[in-house]
Amino acid sequence: MTYWGIVGLGSIAQHFVKDLALVPSANLYAVASRSEEKAVDFALAHRADVSYGNYESLFKDPKVNIVYIATPHSSHAKWSLAAMKAGKHVLCEKPLGMNLEEVLQMTQYAKKQGVFFMEALWTRFNPSIADIVSKIRNNEIGAIQYLQADFGFYAMDKDPQSRVLNVALGGGSLLDIGIYPIFLAYLILGMPERVMASSNYAAQGTEVQTAMIFDYENAKAVLYSGFTSKSSMVAQISGKNGLITIDSRWHEAQGYKVEQNNEINSYELPTKGRGYVHEIKAVQQAIASGQLEHPDWTHQNSLDLASLLDQVQKLTKRT
Repeated sequence: MTYWGIVGLGSIAQHFVKDLALVPSANLYAVASRSEEKAVDFALAHRADVSYGNYESLFKDPKVNIVYIATPHSSHAKWSLAAMKAGKHVLCEKPLGMNLEEVLQMTQYAKKQGVFFMEALWTRFNPSIADIVSKIRNNEIGAIQYLQADFGFYAMDKDPQSRVLNVALGGGSLLDIGIYPIFLAYLILGMPERVMASSNYAAQGTEVQTAMIFDYENAKAVLYSGFTSKSSMVAQISGKNGLITIDSRWHEAQGYKVEQNNEINSYELPTKGRGYVHEIKAVQQAIASGQLEHPDWTHQNSLDLASLLDQVQKLTKRT
């Protein structure tokens, strides 16, 4: 049995623990919030064994095997490092850090401490995404020529001090949802030779729209994230010999379509629960086998992703 501790009890943590309950070998043991009342309520609602009114007490609990960090982006590094200092394995929500420097510090410290550490990019473990990666590696649609992915929803009505819009908390569309299209381009095509990007900003200085082009030797990726309106949230991967389409809300895909030779074949691959189950199982299996990284989403993958996010932010920085 793996005993999980949850730090940061917002909406993402609620989704995560509901899926944790679907994994027989996972135990929601401890939860922590800066508000003791919130921690108690969360523990009662989700049947956690223990609740704490501060994060440090959870880190000191000897029964906790792994900590899931679901705090705002700006504190991912702080609390991941604190958990690892206490000897805990860590699964930290994306983005792993606010910049490449933070991610480098986190991955190096994980190695020093000898603990498992991974960025919680749950989409990497989605059955459809895993199947698509396999097809592409087997050259089933030929060399990839073009990729398109977007992620957008209306968020301008949220509190300017909310996690989504507050710059101090890592707010903005790029770190919150733009990371998904960037991740897909990186997963399928690797590191681009050149990055082009343009952003729009809200009055308070929050980035709320970003369009990107990743330039490869023989391919292009066109990517978008935004809080100003809903986008299609469809992804397409075009090879010389076929086209893969992942329908709306592609980051939590329940299947995909392949178009080849004027024929369309559909593949239904529903997730278990909301979709975090696959990530949870992968993490537990890696820890059980003594791995300190997961081969499907390594420290280097997180460093590469952070580097791409840094490049986009540098290109679009408001002057």
